[in-house]
Amino acid sequence: MKKTVFLLAIFFALNSCTREDLQNENVKTEMSQKDPLTAKQINERINQAIKTDGTFNWKNESDHFVWSAIFRGNKMVSIGFGTSKDDFDRSKSPNSNDIEKEVLSVIKKYEGKDERNFLLLSDQYLNQMDVVIENEETVSALRQMKNIRYVEPADYHYFEFEAQYNAAAKSSGSGSSGCGFSSSTLSTADYTSTTPSAKIPWAFAKHSIPEAWGYSTGAGVTIGLIDTGVSPEQTLLGGSFNNGASSGRTISKYGVYNSDGSGDQCGHGTKMASVMAAPRNNAGLPVGVAYNANLITYRAAENVVLETSSEQTAVKTAFTELGNNTNVKIISMSMGHVFSVGKIEDGVKYAYSKGKLIFCAGGTSTSFTSFVGVIFPASMPETQAITGVKENTSNQKCDVCHSGSQIDFTFQMERPSGNTVPVLSYYNGQADYVGGSSVATAATAGIAALVWAKNPSWTRDQVLNKMRQAATYYPNVNSSYGYGNINVLKAVQ
Repeated sequence: MKKTVFLLAIFFALNSCTREDLQNENVKTEMSQKDPLTAKQINERINQAIKTDGTFNWKNESDHFVWSAIFRGNKMVSIGFGTSKDDFDRSKSPNSNDIEKEVLSVIKKYEGKDERNFLLLSDQYLNQMDVVIENEETVSALRQMKNIRYVEPADYHYFEFEAQYNAAAKSSGSGSSGCGFSSSTLSTADYTSTTPSAKIPWAFAKHSIPEAWGYSTGAGVTIGLIDTGVSPEQTLLGGSFNNGASSGRTISKYGVYNSDGSGDQCGHGTKMASVMAAPRNNAGLPVGVAYNANLITYRAAENVVLETSSEQTAVKTAFTELGNNTNVKIISMSMGHVFSVGKIEDGVKYAYSKGKLIFCAGGTSTSFTSFVGVIFPASMPETQAITGVKENTSNQKCDVCHSGSQIDFTFQMERPSGNTVPVLSYYNGQADYVGGSSVATAATAGIAALVWAKNPSWTRDQVLNKMRQAATYYPNVNSSYGYGNINVLKAVQ
């Protein structure tokens, strides 16, 4: 994502100030300190920026605005430091410890506290920390430091506040976005059967995936999934991961959110794991795109909206750990936010620097965020942004999908009937449907695994180029849908 660098206005120079000027400035600071903006005012500005500029970034706002959001967000702050905007990796940053000490000393000075009373977290891999800040002058001092990359509210609940002040947001139920534990009886029109007794989702045929299986099934490739976890009740994503025609592979599950395990408590992550890599089973249930790929899943959030500090930290952790896992080639995440989050951005850049091919959802939402284009982190240049389109099209987005110039690929996931893609249910022995840019992203990550398994010595860029060459609009890009739909048979031949 292109960033606009915000230059702080210098209100006064110390060598030309009078004592009266300084006193007046102190009064202004105290007044602003007592009167933070309301959450409604903050959200209105965020929405205005997205509508006007296509994006919102804390860097472009005033100290008072940022401090107000910090105040409204449990006074938690995320700080990125380094000698340049790309100095995020501690291992490649020889001055990181000195810079960190300098940052902590500034906070200590302006907060009047020892660091054990304000330091929440110092990241072991990234030049990033989380702290508690009370005073606006601390925020101002930090933002003027030459070795600061960003100072952001770490726990500002945009969606929660939006639901309080925006009737459309409240009715959308944004807080539980993407979650569900239902099961469905699949329409016979929405699948075909294959050996040994699996169901092939209709969408796979539209991308020539069954034909591609004659060349590649994803064997030997490991995909990392960052989502809400995987159901402990779905054995085909557990003890029966090697079932039917799927064999010799592994599934590993980790939990980095709220210290309560890897089990899915939302339902979303289970469906993403299913469309990506469910076994070609003998249980009469839907198969995944890369049914012989290895899978590593991370429970990193409560739902698909990444707005709490604990979720954003968990996602950052998942990206760095998957980045450090040399077995992982592909990372998929069908979650996000309507604007950038510095610590997640650092995590994505870290994983990308390790050669990972990263797929992120372009956005799925109801009416109140329809003004948002491609969401974060799909909007980042380090990620491949995916959105869902209607059957037999490459430029008609699904009813709840986002589109925009940052989209890279599309996947057909919505039928004229309104039915979406068959997947495994949260519950063992049952199936369900899932749609949006979420399923499009997970399916495309599975496609990448098929291409990489066919060409195991290839780099990320070679895999990506092959996918582009097999897509609808290549060698051009559509202004809102990237390269379009991928013909997977062509991509693996």
